[in-house]
Amino acid sequence: MTEQTAPAHRESGPPPITREIDLSPIQRKTVRKSVMGAMAGNAIEWFDYGIYGYLAVHLSTQIFGGSENAILWTLFGFAVSFLVRPLGGAILGPLGDRIGRQKVLVFTIMMISVATAAIGLLPTFEQVGWLAPVLLFLLRIVQGFSAGGEYAGAAVYMAEHAPDDRRGFWGSFLEFGTLLGFSLAAILVTALEFIVGTEGMEAGWWRLPFLLTLPLGLIALAMRARLHESAVFEEAKEQDTRTSAWQTLRDLVTQQPKQLLKIMGITILINTAFYLVLTYMPTFLQTSLDMDGTQAGLMLVGVQLVMMAVIIPMGALTDRIGRRPLLLTAAIGFTLFSVPAIMLLNTGNIVLQVLGLAIFGLFLVMLLCNISASLPALFPTTVRYAGFALGYNVATSLLGGPAGLINEALIQETGSTLVPGFYMMAAGIVGLLAILTFNETAGRSLRGDIVPGDDDQDRLAIGEDLIGKVAKDR
Repeated sequence: MTEQTAPAHRESGPPPITREIDLSPIQRKTVRKSVMGAMAGNAIEWFDYGIYGYLAVHLSTQIFGGSENAILWTLFGFAVSFLVRPLGGAILGPLGDRIGRQKVLVFTIMMISVATAAIGLLPTFEQVGWLAPVLLFLLRIVQGFSAGGEYAGAAVYMAEHAPDDRRGFWGSFLEFGTLLGFSLAAILVTALEFIVGTEGMEAGWWRLPFLLTLPLGLIALAMRARLHESAVFEEAKEQDTRTSAWQTLRDLVTQQPKQLLKIMGITILINTAFYLVLTYMPTFLQTSLDMDGTQAGLMLVGVQLVMMAVIIPMGALTDRIGRRPLLLTAAIGFTLFSVPAIMLLNTGNIVLQVLGLAIFGLFLVMLLCNISASLPALFPTTVRYAGFALGYNVATSLLGGPAGLINEALIQETGSTLVPGFYMMAAGIVGLLAILTFNETAGRSLRGDIVPGDDDQDRLAIGEDLIGKVAKDR
């Protein structure tokens, strides 16, 4: 980052704010390289998850035999990876705080790519019976364990490399990668559906998207292998007296319980919205609303492309006005408008259906443009990776990742297609309560042994101008 490397302890005064204008050309190149490396791996991860969601109907026949409950088993296959994500977070997060973010990120992208490609080689239910679902579940468990460290590591790595005054802008590139991965998944599957039709997909073309993950993963692996740790991490590592990843995990749980609850609260909102809108929605539109698969895919691709077009400008906006305004708007929006949006999808009118998806997309992109800059700032540097990975993945495994399975089961039980709207509304309320407790972290330093934003009063005392809501003296 900058040449300033002042000690990070509170008694020596707040650490300096790094500003993009102060960076040398070499430092700016390092920022771009680091962000692109994190983004590439993130895009691959969510491409993997996206193709599973878009191919769920085909997997239900190929892997689960097309039985009466095949779609539920398929969605369980999606959800099963989330059962082990907290374990992955609890192991890989503290490990990333001990040995470095980059080393863990190389491992996670390698494992995710290999496991996803292997799904494309699975035998079908017709060939081997229930061995096919068992093998799928095992590969999803490998994916889930690796993903437990992937997203948190990518976000932390990016946030620690970005200058403090532009962290929202650079952080939005990570989520651009998320949308890119999902969009590529949607475009590829929709194109295959259109070109080869349902019969072609059932004949074996459903395997292609999974197999493509391997060459894409190798590209991301090559990019990440050349990355270096941030000055923020190196400074903290020199001052950290912990001797093991286990000690890091123990200190996180005992010293940062409030921050863990905060990240869990917002993650319930983020990932409920994320997985309902971007992975479960194709299944919902086809199975509950009897929409043609190609039409459903095209509608979702359109919404995602618009989200990609606005996410980076919106991330830059948070650097100017703060993270909290957009986070609060999104949480209130999901609370008030989720049920009306589902009602629009239920009309059967394509214009109103696009409007319903656009409502979800608008509030979702307000969350996505924010989270890579906001969530790493919930923890001090020495437990940042561990805190993000553990809190994020526990919440995701409970209500976010299994959202599709839960909603599909509730729809089948109640017969109401409004279930996703009420589920999203409940998640909006939980997220809102969490966001109300957040420090404003736009323009704050990530260096130091305290939660970013907790030193606002110290910064005001030395004449700094702060963005947004100022934290009360602690």
